[in-house]
Amino acid sequence: MVAATYHSDFGGVWWASHSSARVRSGTLHLYNFLTRMRILGISAFYHDSAAALIEESHIVAAAQEERFTRIRHDFAFPEKSIRYCLDEAQIDFDDIDHVVFFEKPFVKFERLVETYLANAPRGYRSFSKAIPVWIKEKLFQKSLLIKQLGQFSKDGNIAGKLLFADHHQSHAASAFFPSPFEEAIILTMDGVGEWTTSSVVIGSGNTLEKVKEIRWPHSLGLLYSAFTAYLGFRVNSGEYKVMGLAPYGTPKYADLIKEHLVDIGKDGSFWLDQRYFSYATGLTMTNRRFDDLFGGPARISESEVTQKDMDLAASIQAVAEDIMLLIARDLAKTYPKIPNLCLAGGVALNCVANGKIRDEGLFENIWIQPAAGDAGGALGAAYAAYYTHLENPREATGTGDLMKGSFLGPAFNQAEIEQQLKSEGATFQVLEDDALFEKTTDALSKGQAVGWFSGRMEFGPRALGNRSILGDPRDQGMQQTLNMRIKYRECFRPFAPAVLAEDAGAYFEHPDASPYMLFVDKVAEKRRHVLPDDAEALSGLDRISLPRSDIPAVTHVDYSARVQTVHKETNPRFHALLSAWKTKTGCSILINTSFNVRGEPIVCTPVDAYNCFMNTEMELLVCGNCILEKRNQKSRNRAA
Repeated sequence: MVAATYHSDFGGVWWASHSSARVRSGTLHLYNFLTRMRILGISAFYHDSAAALIEESHIVAAAQEERFTRIRHDFAFPEKSIRYCLDEAQIDFDDIDHVVFFEKPFVKFERLVETYLANAPRGYRSFSKAIPVWIKEKLFQKSLLIKQLGQFSKDGNIAGKLLFADHHQSHAASAFFPSPFEEAIILTMDGVGEWTTSSVVIGSGNTLEKVKEIRWPHSLGLLYSAFTAYLGFRVNSGEYKVMGLAPYGTPKYADLIKEHLVDIGKDGSFWLDQRYFSYATGLTMTNRRFDDLFGGPARISESEVTQKDMDLAASIQAVAEDIMLLIARDLAKTYPKIPNLCLAGGVALNCVANGKIRDEGLFENIWIQPAAGDAGGALGAAYAAYYTHLENPREATGTGDLMKGSFLGPAFNQAEIEQQLKSEGATFQVLEDDALFEKTTDALSKGQAVGWFSGRMEFGPRALGNRSILGDPRDQGMQQTLNMRIKYRECFRPFAPAVLAEDAGAYFEHPDASPYMLFVDKVAEKRRHVLPDDAEALSGLDRISLPRSDIPAVTHVDYSARVQTVHKETNPRFHALLSAWKTKTGCSILINTSFNVRGEPIVCTPVDAYNCFMNTEMELLVCGNCILEKRNQKSRNRAA
């Protein structure tokens, strides 16, 4: 695949025009058309390792390694994910035509070296730590990949199958090729790939043409992560916490950020003043100058969240939204004949900013890759090889996407579920669907938290109804119950409403399809409650207890909600449960949060589900057609 053109200068031009031709190799792979072409995509060695397998344009399987190893954000070679993909397709590794890695290690190493040379002697400590690791493990990743993949191959033909995509090409491919569109503008934004931190690509048919990019070290993703670290949260996972904390504050520091940290152009292009940051050359995200600008050192992790922290979260969220909106407006103006926008990269998981782009009506259609982060790069790499490298023809669906609801992970049949539960000493009933739905909805109506395990595991960071914890959104206390007794996480974290797609307009201002929880919407005016007269006197987290609507457990303090529309076509069983809930209560919504506790990956297997159930205060667990009540379990069977 043709690499992007890179430059070593770190200032001046923000958007850099990409002068190369369409990103393709020009070499047509000749193969027997009676045989399905199979391509395995891999992301690994940084964070959120994953594997994805496509046959022609059809996605067979995709999963993150963390779900199998139970190591949060596992970055290791995705051995277990690859084995799963092969098992799901019922093929051997030697049946695969190509294996594609999601980025180019040599180009990334070039960026590392050039950065240190440009800043020497500053950053020597970081350089001395990074270089030995690169030389030993990362620089020769092709050899490492060949060695690791060798465990799967009988014929040993690996080197001839191995391809490397560009990091942001992988993101762009993951956003466009599974989308319903024949043509679209693709915006990718994250921390950094090789050199690129943001890119604009035009997708048309089976081609991707990069037209703009912003390069290292100027990165919206890293700017947001710098504040994540300063607020005492973990980079690459705590960004969700910053976004959830933002509505409790006011953006009083936004002007300070724009004045000192980031220079923003009218088209949304941006430049970061590196005097305030250490991520390019140091071991931390920010430095003392950053601390001085905001009046003190970073918040200590797990310490009390103050009003200042909330205001800082609100401020960086506001700046991120401003940048993304400016970019979107400029793209709509520059390409008025292209009505479709696709998004990928970690920044595309900022569902609040996504919602604001949608609300402006700049594009007729917006589609976001549900696995927008690096895990989705595995899928994008496979698609990039299939379409842009091998030049296979593509026909867009024009309607639904190719993600199958993002239900691309392992499923377990009823016999397997029962066997695994018995191995844990679990006590359960087996019920037909109607009886199971009745018992589940009855428990929910009594204020119980229910673990729901069904069908294929989701690909991406969101639980979408197959590996979920469910609750009653009408119960004002359910947010605190789930946060403190079930998830064991910060009290300010909001929960998402899963709503029957056909009823979304009865609850939210924008009833558009949102199957992947990637847009925030406002609760409809008719659902909102008038706040008491003394509400204005409350500040910060004191406002959590105020019921703001008739679905208070999923209504954030600014009346927003991260909506998931549930469609019968992609998840008939979860849709049927929601329909049974509506019949019982008249409410079309359930709280839907991921089936895990803080610090652990979402559950993958029935054993994972049972262990999570037993280590929390969840009252009911549904696995397939097995239903388990906590009161009937033997305490000695709790996981260690």
